[in-house]
Amino acid sequence: MGTGKKKVVRHSTDIRLLSIALLFVGSWVFVAYQLYQVQVVDAADYREAADRQLIRVEETAATRGTIYDREYRELAITSPSSSIYVNPGEVEDKAGTASTLSALLDIDIQVLRDKLYSDSSFQFVARQVDEEIAARVGALSLPGVHFLTEPKRVYPYGPFTAHVIGFVNIDSQGIEGVEAFYDPLLTGTPGRVLAERGAQGRLIPQGRTEIEPAVAGADLVLSIDREIQFLAYQECIETLVVADARQCTVVAMDPDTFEVLALVVVPTFDPTNRTQDDIESGRLSNAAVRSVYEPGSTQKAVTVAAALDTGVVEWDTQYLVRDELEIVEGSCEGDGDQDFGCYRDFSEHEPMVMTVGDCIRLSSNVCMVKIGTDLGEDRLRSYLEAFGYGQITGLDFPGEVSGLVNLAHGCVTCPASATIGYSLAVTPLQMASFYSVIANGGIRREARLKIGLADGDGWQEIEPNPATRVISEETARTVRLMLQSVVDFGTGTNASVPGYTVAGKTGTARRYDEDQGVYTQDYVASFVGMAPVENPRLILAVVVDSPRVGSSVYDRTGGVIAAPLFAKVMEGSLHQMGVAPDA
Repeated sequence: MGTGKKKVVRHSTDIRLLSIALLFVGSWVFVAYQLYQVQVVDAADYREAADRQLIRVEETAATRGTIYDREYRELAITSPSSSIYVNPGEVEDKAGTASTLSALLDIDIQVLRDKLYSDSSFQFVARQVDEEIAARVGALSLPGVHFLTEPKRVYPYGPFTAHVIGFVNIDSQGIEGVEAFYDPLLTGTPGRVLAERGAQGRLIPQGRTEIEPAVAGADLVLSIDREIQFLAYQECIETLVVADARQCTVVAMDPDTFEVLALVVVPTFDPTNRTQDDIESGRLSNAAVRSVYEPGSTQKAVTVAAALDTGVVEWDTQYLVRDELEIVEGSCEGDGDQDFGCYRDFSEHEPMVMTVGDCIRLSSNVCMVKIGTDLGEDRLRSYLEAFGYGQITGLDFPGEVSGLVNLAHGCVTCPASATIGYSLAVTPLQMASFYSVIANGGIRREARLKIGLADGDGWQEIEPNPATRVISEETARTVRLMLQSVVDFGTGTNASVPGYTVAGKTGTARRYDEDQGVYTQDYVASFVGMAPVENPRLILAVVVDSPRVGSSVYDRTGGVIAAPLFAKVMEGSLHQMGVAPDA
């Protein structure tokens, strides 16, 4: 019996030892599994959590690209500026600090108090402040008031390039103009600095640091010529005052490449100090690209080009022309006008025989409607489309509008009106493009501003856009000579330039009020032309909106208001371009 009792005790002891051993082994297996889970499976998550506590990532701004004119003169640059911020928790005397900063920075004291009493550890007080003011604030060494260096966009030529270059917001994001259109190219790629910090947020000496350098934005070279831009700007300002006009627009274009050399709208704005009035008045918008008008008699050059190119007429084709023409019976009775089917010449005259050349030189509406009738609506529509009416020019600029061609089927008067520049809506840029076709021998291209690009891959010159033939070289030359007669002997004598042959056309169109849906008593005076005639180097489209000088419409015509401005800008531009006189 004694032996049996010993066996039971020994068996019980073995079970306890086995249990302890299994528990010990199980514990090690569990610990090993947890180590494996932490060090292998969840390692990335733990590293990320540690990094969030110990690693601070700061973004470094990329330098925004510089914008140059065609001669590499800086039109938009970036320079460092000081911004002021506060850490409210560090500000000891909140009321006193608010009062001091309010006086120095001209900021409402309540706005500053709200910032200083906030729970945030970072509050901007003023950004991109004047360096003198920043120095005065810094000299006070106010607790909790700190400085940050930020890039600031600077426009050396301010208002006179504002409608081309546009502007950026406080964070250097392009908002208008070229700055907006090419924002992705100009912005570049921000860099990053990863630095290891201790519990108090201070950098750990010899700690982990990683730097990803910022990639600067690309530099752009534009087709704009600063000198031509400035000349057009000055002359627009003078014309606006003399003519008591609402707006003045000038577009200068190279007719061979369709590069825009100047794009001026007056009134303008200061791109670094935009006002609420600038915004509410629509002054920030580029009217040369986004505002349309009925071109009036400047359209007649395109009508004649279509008629010549199709063989419907020749230079000396004759028409018997009275001073009014009815295409709807009874429409000329009383004060009837073209809206109802009555077309009148600008001045009364006896019936006379006119050649097609005379129609252009004397700007006869009646003669032009007769040419358009012989041309026919279908062919007129086809040539308008070929020239680019109702289509954007393709300019690398935001918000370009396409204009309008109103040749709705069933509209009896629309085709006739279109021949003399009504039932059409165009931008000044489009008119420069249409006349470039006539100037260069009949070729159309997309308009453009960017001619060069420099980035990390080096310098890239941008080739002109592909060309499409619109009219024959012979037709283009014939129209140029007709337009020369306008300047030499016709309605555009005020557009003549000493020493140069000039071709162009006057335009005087009634101003349409879109809001009211009626024509007003105001006019749009314009002149579009080129020089020299045989080998045109420059197109200028001049549009003056609502001149009110003088006592009658005769004082507000394109020949009186727009042609002199054209002559001054053309003369100065040809000299600037080094074009030799040809007359």
